[in-house]
Amino acid sequence: MTAHRLTAHERRVLAELERDLRRDRRLDRWMRTFRPGPRSLPARVAAYRPRGRTVALLSAVSVALMVSGIVTSEPVVIWAFAAVWPVTLYAVFRLLCRWTEG
Repeated sequence: MTAHRLTAHERRVLAELERDLRRDRRLDRWMRTFRPGPRSLPARVAAYRPRGRTVALLSAVSVALMVSGIVTSEPVVIWAFAAVWPVTLYAVFRLLCRWTEG
């Protein structure tokens, strides 16, 4: 990526913005006392570290829903399986990754 130089006008506008931001006491106080909030949802999902018992329970629920969905053909059961199955696969994947980390 090439570095682009700012024109004189752009430097002047940037300097004015910086000067205005330095004068804003509320912003300055907020920046000094800023505490990051809880992590975002994607960060929490990526940090998920399931236990073996959790994965076993999810697997058992998934198999039970799958079998009952095949036997009864009830849409509610099939949709419940469709909701639980990806979570189960993700938990199994994360557990296997944790076991093979070393």
